[in-house]
Amino acid sequence: MGPIRYIVYLFPVLTVAALFYFFAWYIQTQRQPLAQQLAPAPVKKRLSFAGTCHPMVKKDAIPLLIITAIYAVTAFAHLGDTETPQSPRDFGDETAQTFVLSEEVQVSKIWYFSGLGTGKYQIEISTDGVNWLSLWQRKDDPEDASKVTGYYWADPAGYGASYAMTQNYNQLFKWNEIVIDNPQYIRYLRITGQANKELLELDELAFFDMDGNFVDLSDATNPLFDEQTLVPEAITYMNSAYFDEIYHPRTAYEHIRGVYPYEITHPPLGKLIMSIGIRLFGMTPFGWRFMGTLFGVGMLPLLYVFLKNLFGRTSIATCGTILLAADFMHLTQTRLATIDTYAFFFILLMYWFMYRWLVLPAGTSFKTCALPLFLSGLFWGIGAASKWTVIYGCTGLVVLYFLGLVLKLRQWPEESRHERVGWTVKILAFSVLVFAIIPAVIYTLSYLPYAAASGDTSLRNLIHEMWENQKYMLSYHQGVTDTHPYSSRWYQWLLDIRPILYYMDNSVSGVTTRFAAFVNPVVCWGGLLAILACGFHGIVRRSGRALFIFIGYLAQLVPWLFIGRITFAYHYFPSVLFLILALCYVFHTLAQKEELIRWKPAMYAVTGGAVALYALFYPVLVGITYPTWYGTCVLRWFPSWPF
Repeated sequence: MGPIRYIVYLFPVLTVAALFYFFAWYIQTQRQPLAQQLAPAPVKKRLSFAGTCHPMVKKDAIPLLIITAIYAVTAFAHLGDTETPQSPRDFGDETAQTFVLSEEVQVSKIWYFSGLGTGKYQIEISTDGVNWLSLWQRKDDPEDASKVTGYYWADPAGYGASYAMTQNYNQLFKWNEIVIDNPQYIRYLRITGQANKELLELDELAFFDMDGNFVDLSDATNPLFDEQTLVPEAITYMNSAYFDEIYHPRTAYEHIRGVYPYEITHPPLGKLIMSIGIRLFGMTPFGWRFMGTLFGVGMLPLLYVFLKNLFGRTSIATCGTILLAADFMHLTQTRLATIDTYAFFFILLMYWFMYRWLVLPAGTSFKTCALPLFLSGLFWGIGAASKWTVIYGCTGLVVLYFLGLVLKLRQWPEESRHERVGWTVKILAFSVLVFAIIPAVIYTLSYLPYAAASGDTSLRNLIHEMWENQKYMLSYHQGVTDTHPYSSRWYQWLLDIRPILYYMDNSVSGVTTRFAAFVNPVVCWGGLLAILACGFHGIVRRSGRALFIFIGYLAQLVPWLFIGRITFAYHYFPSVLFLILALCYVFHTLAQKEELIRWKPAMYAVTGGAVALYALFYPVLVGITYPTWYGTCVLRWFPSWPF
């Protein structure tokens, strides 16, 4: 490829140079004029969160709707197949079941779509129903005797029973392939299951002839061959589960079926939300990814309103919402059927309503204060019941709450000082209700599927199931020390050093299909500099808004500094919210000097840069096949980026 491959390094260099130029200019704008520096030192500004919560206006509807609609199209495109095999045959009773094919066929490979339950199958074939051959695994790897290196048919009389076709936890709800070394003609098929537990469901079988062509054996009376039209041309993420989708959609489906869940390493509510999409669209890739993608779309109008409340400018709210819509991790992570999306969503809501309480002036009636506090606590409870990372965010929520409470009491109007004690007692009692009791109730009730699957929905057993799961989750996450080629630590997240690759297919020469989770460099690098600016403005210049953002960011990041388990780039996902808020705060401080500087072109340039990178990287965010040279010459900015 020659020197042209080095063109890839221009992209990060130009991005970094542009961001540093922007922030150098920004710092210059924040310096006080000489006349102010020579003037007597002003009285030090008192920290306060109280201020105007800017309302939405009619003109906000247009950018909000346009951004949301455009993003929704890009998010739902290529999300996953809406149809996969849905009529399973249960082999959990370990009874041999014989099937007669509609025609005799010589088979070179088998595809099978696994349903619920784990175990293995003994597969036997015959041309006359009398003489049988059994499928065997060949394990002749000299370095690993347990490794399967091929499959072949052999007389079971000479070998005994062979359960060669596996259905492990990482093979569920996906198409799996077995290539036969010595193809044989098949007319009769005998399958015996051996379940790890009671259930072992096989959804569909597909046979391929000697030329690799699919043989349609459609038989409406046979559940293993009744959905042959759904056999795909290739096994991809569009028709099969990938990465942690082998856990969370399965658990959501188990809740629907009333089966005690396999994956119990996270609280249940995120999977219960996911199950809504499965109920609507079936146990299909589109179905199990639908709710996460929908929540990802829903984040945009919520963030827009939050930004408008914070800064009061349509232009800043528009650019901030575009930054989230153009963020890489936001797109990739919400399209993946995991529970991180719901954590981000509820963190956004709980901080938004906390801010709405903080800006209420001292002396505001209890009745007015109650609603934002209730909603903040409600969404904190729902989020905590979805994933523990929301609990990390609660530390920031608690700090902001008590800081806001102290400031309100200090700044209480003199004319109504006699009301302060009664107001304080009511607020504290109400806060215990909405931030402790109600979340505890929500958290416990989310375990109803566990209790129902165990056969006892009494309050005592519900609490028992919840408590036992807390102990298990704590011990599990403390013991996750396995290595992974795409793991990363918190300090790597700050600079986008190690994305996590979710999917890769290099089966066709010259092209590749892959996608990964990482933050848009404009948001990641620019946002980090903006966070530092918020820290300065919040601590030194006593800006309540800046301190609000800075505390929220630290609450999501700092706990990961002390967590020893294996971590990945997607654990930084909730912090993206505060990176964007910080960038918008920088825009806001520029806007305050609009009589002296032209700040909007700079804001539009930063936002436009993020959109340009979104378009550049879109193929590796949603899994569009692209030429390998495009990855080498355009996308692989660093050796650690897997493109």
